[in-house]
Amino acid sequence: MRVEASFIPVEGVGEQTERSLWEQGITHWDEFEPDAVGATTADRIEAFIEDARKRLAERDSHYFGRQFPSQAQWRLYETFEESAAFFDIETTGLDQRHDAVTTVSVRQGGETTTFVRDRDLTAQRLRKTFTDADLLVSFNGKRFDVPFLEQSFDLDGVLDRPHLDLMYPCRRLDLTGGLKQIEKDVGIQRDRPDLSGKDAVRLWNDYQRGDEGALETLVGYNREDVDHLQTVADRVVTRLHERTVPDGCGL
Repeated sequence: MRVEASFIPVEGVGEQTERSLWEQGITHWDEFEPDAVGATTADRIEAFIEDARKRLAERDSHYFGRQFPSQAQWRLYETFEESAAFFDIETTGLDQRHDAVTTVSVRQGGETTTFVRDRDLTAQRLRKTFTDADLLVSFNGKRFDVPFLEQSFDLDGVLDRPHLDLMYPCRRLDLTGGLKQIEKDVGIQRDRPDLSGKDAVRLWNDYQRGDEGALETLVGYNREDVDHLQTVADRVVTRLHERTVPDGCGL
């Protein structure tokens, strides 16, 4: 679902009113007719559409991130997917004050880049990578990845942008557990043996002791997380769309 199909950001428009608009065949801002709702609501919708059109032309994802309710942030995905940054990190532990980020993988435009601590993982490279992203996509990134990155690197608000943390829409679909369990639940099979966060710590420690193969395994594990993250996002957003949109409305 693209943002142009949504009316829920408008004050006074809830899920029932939006569904009613869709059932009347109003599935795009361009199709809105004022007599489809009451006069006050119509004025608000028209004001929103006028503003939103300008913001969309400017690719102002921050605006839509502010306007859409938290439970509807998944609706930004289709519109901003091409400029989204799918990301995942590995660390030496769970305490952002004392532990370190070891690898960061970011997928943009169909390409995945991995940065490694003490090699090319720097604030400058991360800043350059995330600056052009209109949308962040992660799994549990709001509580874990973003705080870790902000604590470890001076990113000056670079990560302050719309963020689709898939853990929350997955829960709405009764998809629980970690990312790997959810991958299985939505039909994704991994090529590599399953590794845990503890394995990631062990691999980094082995690399620090001179095992280059351990780093290769860690990087591959981190990259696969990000590559599958995009597939999970595609499937979860599709399921939410099917659950939200009534049958036969043409959306």
